[in-house]
Amino acid sequence: MSRILRRLLNSALVMLGLTVVVFVLLNLGGDPAVQLSSPDATPQEIEAFRQAHGFDRPLPLQYLEWLGRAVQGDLGFSYRQGVPALSVVLDNLPATLLLIAASLLVALIVAVPVGIFAAVRRGSRFDRFVISAAVFTQSLPVFWLGIVMILVFAVNLRWLPASGGGGLNYLVMPAIALGAFQVGTYARLLRSSMVEVLDSEFVRTARAKGLPTRRVVLVHALKNASIPVITVIGLQIGELYGGTIITETVFGWPGVNRQAVQSITSHDMPVVLAYILVIGMLVLVTNLIVEALYGVLDVRTRDKAPA
Repeated sequence: MSRILRRLLNSALVMLGLTVVVFVLLNLGGDPAVQLSSPDATPQEIEAFRQAHGFDRPLPLQYLEWLGRAVQGDLGFSYRQGVPALSVVLDNLPATLLLIAASLLVALIVAVPVGIFAAVRRGSRFDRFVISAAVFTQSLPVFWLGIVMILVFAVNLRWLPASGGGGLNYLVMPAIALGAFQVGTYARLLRSSMVEVLDSEFVRTARAKGLPTRRVVLVHALKNASIPVITVIGLQIGELYGGTIITETVFGWPGVNRQAVQSITSHDMPVVLAYILVIGMLVLVTNLIVEALYGVLDVRTRDKAPA
């Protein structure tokens, strides 16, 4: 319990420092009152806007006032849309989470059987092909792959819509483009981990007992070999929470990262700060889930954590 509390405290401190950095950087871009006012606003209107939103007060005081409201659940209102900043983030968050989940599903459906078969047939032509293909897919830029897919499947073949959000047909190309990089990472890592586990003593013992090869590979070996893969998946999901912006931009996907970039360029500070807090909480929850999976997959990790 103390370990969990210590992790929560560290995460809270990290998010606090991150909001300070973001708050300062957003104010370094110039006078927010001038940037947020209409181009034909008079000096009197700009000054009234500045006083109404507290931009005339010292920056540290502005931050402390925002922090005081934030701990009470009030993250302010969007300067551009006039609605609660948190609702702007939460309204666009499901689309990003759906894209991440779909890309992860695509990657695992391909990577898991390929990695297992390559490990079982190590040294074969298929094994060498998997290693080479993994490196190739990891080197593919997401924006380039996305543009190629749009030209082929949307423009030429007209099988799928080029951009936007709606039904599952809008999700196919973004999920494949985002999942392609993950396929190479997971397949190569699972293959290496499976090779090591298949040479371990407990696997040889299971085979000596006459257990079927399929059960030895898919039950005993895969369970232990999946631990490093889950670690990488947890890290990559944390990166994808804020890293789907390229995919969302190329395919016009209505995700939260695309909204965050628009808020940054328009100096909509309440929305940007709400975005930072929400993404930070998601990363924290993901890390806790990954730690819990360690205990499920490997009993040796349950009692090793310091009290």
